[in-house]
Amino acid sequence: MTELDLLADADARARAYVAGAATRRAFPDAEALAALGGFDEPLPTHGAPPEATLALLDRIGSPATVASNGPRYFGFVKGASLPVAAAAERLVLAWDQSAASAVGAPSAAAIERVAGRWIADILDLPRDSAVGFGTSASACTIGCLTAARRTLLARLGWNFDAHGLDGAPPLRVVISETAHITVKKALRLLGFGLERVVVAPVDGLGRVDPARLPMLDDRTILCLQAGEVNTGSFDPFATILPVARAAGAWVHVDGAFGLWARAAAASRPLTEGVELADSWTTDGHKWLNTPYDGAMGICRDPGALAAAMNSDAAYATAEPDAQKNLTLEFSRRARGVAIWAAVRSLGREGVAAMVDRHRAQAKRLAEGLAAAGFEILNDVVLNQVLIRAASPAETEQVRRAAEASGEIWFGPTIWQGAPAARLSVCSWRTTDADIDRAVDLLASLLRAGRQS
Repeated sequence: MTELDLLADADARARAYVAGAATRRAFPDAEALAALGGFDEPLPTHGAPPEATLALLDRIGSPATVASNGPRYFGFVKGASLPVAAAAERLVLAWDQSAASAVGAPSAAAIERVAGRWIADILDLPRDSAVGFGTSASACTIGCLTAARRTLLARLGWNFDAHGLDGAPPLRVVISETAHITVKKALRLLGFGLERVVVAPVDGLGRVDPARLPMLDDRTILCLQAGEVNTGSFDPFATILPVARAAGAWVHVDGAFGLWARAAAASRPLTEGVELADSWTTDGHKWLNTPYDGAMGICRDPGALAAAMNSDAAYATAEPDAQKNLTLEFSRRARGVAIWAAVRSLGREGVAAMVDRHRAQAKRLAEGLAAAGFEILNDVVLNQVLIRAASPAETEQVRRAAEASGEIWFGPTIWQGAPAARLSVCSWRTTDADIDRAVDLLASLLRAGRQS
């Protein structure tokens, strides 16, 4: 089989997989999971034919996938890949570029530069911000917080690049009581001991309470949230950000999915004041519906991020805004191309329409589940629906039964110390009929459990 024949075979298998998105089980059955043992082979002495390897991958791997690319997957705020974004990814893979800079990948550099400008525009953030296209919110948060620490220390007269942390002026980090684990992970990796991080109390919906905001000064990094992971709620930026800026603190906003609320007029008020922050992170593979893994680290001061992330070498110097100088990765895929393709195809109005539609569907889902007897634990302001049945055991029983059905999938969580379940609506494939189907299924499972 020639190279082109093998690629054609892969494309045919991928086309068949995507064609079944609407009917595939949301979570694989026991038979498919058991079949994964077929991959557990000894290391081959002699290589297998490429077509046989591809066939094995499809035969065993495809049935055991979670249908996050389907219409009734409500887990982890994961949108299905837009066709144009997935197609762009395939072309980027064919290019096989190391998109570190314009020297190695002129096309990618030009496209990602435009994509960065569009992102700042559609999110209405400072237009000259630096935008780094990284692997994940975790990686992009590390980059933004590194820039924050380096900048604050420089203002205090400390050269972090030359002298490191030993003997450096101490900095304080303040995070929300409900901060996402990726923010905590980034802080831990950067050496900010979690027991020394100051926690800002939150209200009943997970929003930082301005009245109880810890002291801020010019040695403080403050991390806020646009879209709390369980409730979807937003910290009160308009109240907190002016206080933080007056104090000289650096403010980073984790906006993995919630920052996209700025793209639609109806939800934009949720983010009022967020543009006053110093850095932001958001994902493409969530609400923008691009393939995994693609995220953005955005920094108000381009020089701060470029200096912190710089990876120029004698054999590989590049422009300050080269992606290798804005992200953790040196050798990297051009993740911004899929984001560019999605934004270009949707346009400003298309992104806004998707945000509006998913907000309406989340409200529809919440209303249906409430009528069915579930407790809705959050104010459904965005696309998150947080539910609980009459008891933790019943909540988990319904969730597991839904998973076993293959009809839908959503994950468990803990809210205010007790088990709950979280459903996220953000896939372009999800229709109102899919929402109604989910409500009917969960209602029937709740009734069945109570009658047994």
